[in-house]
Amino acid sequence: MQIDFDKVISYLSDWLNTNVLTVNTAIQWACVFGAYLFGLLLWRGFEGRLFRKVDESVRGELAKSILKALIDIGNIAGFIVLMQIAGAVFRALDMTPRLLDAASDLAVAWIIIRLLTSIMPNRSLARSVSLTVWAVAALHVFGLLAPITDFLESLKFSTGDISITALGVIKGVALAGVCLQIASLASQFATQRIYATNDLSPSIKVLLEKVVKVSLFTVAILFALSSVGIDLTSLAIFSSALGVGIGFGLKTIISNYIAGVLLLLDNSIKPGDTIEVGNVFGVVRNLHGRYTSVLTRSGKEHLIPNELLMTDEVVNWTFTDTNVRLKIPVGISYDSDVEKALDLLVEATKGVKRVLTNPAPAPRLVDFADNSVNLQLRIWIADAEKGVTNVRSEVMLNIWRLYHEHGIEFPFPQRDVLLKPESTLSVKLEKGESDD
Repeated sequence: MQIDFDKVISYLSDWLNTNVLTVNTAIQWACVFGAYLFGLLLWRGFEGRLFRKVDESVRGELAKSILKALIDIGNIAGFIVLMQIAGAVFRALDMTPRLLDAASDLAVAWIIIRLLTSIMPNRSLARSVSLTVWAVAALHVFGLLAPITDFLESLKFSTGDISITALGVIKGVALAGVCLQIASLASQFATQRIYATNDLSPSIKVLLEKVVKVSLFTVAILFALSSVGIDLTSLAIFSSALGVGIGFGLKTIISNYIAGVLLLLDNSIKPGDTIEVGNVFGVVRNLHGRYTSVLTRSGKEHLIPNELLMTDEVVNWTFTDTNVRLKIPVGISYDSDVEKALDLLVEATKGVKRVLTNPAPAPRLVDFADNSVNLQLRIWIADAEKGVTNVRSEVMLNIWRLYHEHGIEFPFPQRDVLLKPESTLSVKLEKGESDD
């Protein structure tokens, strides 16, 4: 290992003496930095106005990203022009503009890299890729790439038939990042196409989205591993043992994922359904691999494990039909006109927009109780996801108003107290009351 270090240090020393520590090179470095600063200061005044113009006039995100990338490289384009002019001057003086040509080549490489990464949705990753690729290009232009790669290739360790080098690890990480980014772009495109298809049910769309994402990312990782020289067949025994361990240790999580796939396949619960699970009543927002998100009328979003939706009782209010029947109990006194009270129940639904006219509201006499005649109004709504208590309240307020207008009495518990003659209790009369 010491020999490799000595070779690298010796090569760097010779390179510095030949390419940096000379008067000619110093002048070229001064030209490079001066041209870059001049182009940067000159372009800065136009850059802000061009960015604002693009934000105001361009609507498409892809077109906007490409145009902003073109504006962003404006100073680099000016730098290339200045480098070409300086190089022509050096050649006219019979001086070799080696550094100027290298700087010009690196600037061209930076422009190409910047344009290619402008379509990447993750901006942080795009900047990292740009800097990494440009750094590799710079090392290659200055002749430093070969000794560095040889040194990284010498750093290796072996386990069995597998030999891993530092250079292989770096290549694998870089390739994995590129493959995962490509998989992300492809999955986004596939997801847009899936959701744009009207022939598929919501649950099938979610299932296809999950399958496409898992497949693309799995292929990307396997391709990255195989590209750096890792034999995937040698990992079969390890992956099998790991799978058994995960199966026992994470059986609840795995069962939730399996339950999520089954829910998507049998189409029993899908996004947009109004369901009731235990004390939770709300609308299914999304079906995820491990859980299902249900948004209640109070604004709380419950994350219910998919296994519970498979094993517990679930009431799906909109499974086959969005129409839902509500029952509103009403009690009236025995002295009231029952037939008139039933007619007023139907009249109370008029003007309530959410109550359907087909099926029509149905009033029913259901019981002769101890203290009241029990009636029931049965109404239908088609939008249970908007809540049921609010429409029930609106109808009950109309019943309250109509019953009072027509003399229909609401009963309430009353008790008669009988005082026996031999009782020691007495009745105290308030002032103004009479014994008559």
